[in-house]
Amino acid sequence: ATSLLGGTTVNFMLDGYYGYNFNNPIGRVNLLRAYDVSSNSFSLNQADVVLENPADPAHGKRFGLRLDLQFGQATETLQGNTANELRPNVWRNIFQSYGTYVAPVGSGLTIDFGKWASSLGIEGNYTKDQMNYSRSFWFDFLPFYHTGARVNYKFNDTIAVNYWVTNGTQQTEPFNNFKDQLIGLSLQPHKNVAWTINYYLGQEHPDVQYLPTATGSNLPTQQGTPFEPIPNAPKGKLHILDTYLTWQASPKLTLAVEGDYVIQRLMTSSPPDHTTGGAVYAHFQLTPKMAIAGRTEYLSDRGGLFTGATQAVKETTLTFEQRLANGFLLRQEWRRDFSNHPYFLTDMLGLLKKEQNTATIGLVWWFGGKEGGW
Repeated sequence: ATSLLGGTTVNFMLDGYYGYNFNNPIGRVNLLRAYDVSSNSFSLNQADVVLENPADPAHGKRFGLRLDLQFGQATETLQGNTANELRPNVWRNIFQSYGTYVAPVGSGLTIDFGKWASSLGIEGNYTKDQMNYSRSFWFDFLPFYHTGARVNYKFNDTIAVNYWVTNGTQQTEPFNNFKDQLIGLSLQPHKNVAWTINYYLGQEHPDVQYLPTATGSNLPTQQGTPFEPIPNAPKGKLHILDTYLTWQASPKLTLAVEGDYVIQRLMTSSPPDHTTGGAVYAHFQLTPKMAIAGRTEYLSDRGGLFTGATQAVKETTLTFEQRLANGFLLRQEWRRDFSNHPYFLTDMLGLLKKEQNTATIGLVWWFGGKEGGW
């Protein structure tokens, strides 16, 4: 463990994999994958540096901060895409950066300002804390991060409430003048059961576009990059209802379930696109150093919000895990993705299949003073 003055931990993680897609797709591309996007390739998923100095109000320290720097293939999925960031390269390597203040209100009102990982969906960014190596469709579809302010208040050991005001879904800078909001409940009805319920309201359509190659124009600029307004920019809303529950059924067996209902409109008067479904998880600890995990999920994409086409996609994943040492994890994974329409790439351009099967070996190393989940 590495600790600096003031209790700051410095933590490092390296996550890499080799995967093979049995469709032998052109370009070696695994469609609908968040992180394990490459086939027949030795790939660096992510390299991370996490610095954390948490608030500790029990000992009189009411402020804290956290900074997560991320490099590698996953940054392109997270925020390197112009579909969700106006200037992605400005923010590409800053996954999280926020300050915390715990106000002396009741049991303590936690206030964060900055950029943080989204808690929509049960899965998270760091592989070591997930049941499987690959991420679910829902992790890929739901927001990865938000920038803004959030508050959390824990009434007791059973119930806590969250409220966010953000620039948008996966928008470090805002696309428009609308500020998205979330209200959520975190419940623990039993010591072995944790249940989260979230409702998110957003507007994800930009009202400007950047033109980095424009020259000789009289357009306004932001830090030297020209931009122009989008006439009659769409203002249709996004609604996300997200819930997930984890049950520690026994000391060795963990079960989890997630359900999501998403509606988005282009214009306020447009018919909505719907994306609905969920996932089921199981993790069994065979020995202190060996475990097996399974996941199955369903996503109905009416309107193509996730896949770009109206279809129902499903997947089943089986993961075998070996903890070779403290901070060193090996996972072997078999996954089958399938659809009710031909969608997945093959070795011939234009020839699509209804399924893709992949085999993956993932390696994760981490060390530092931070304990528990990242």
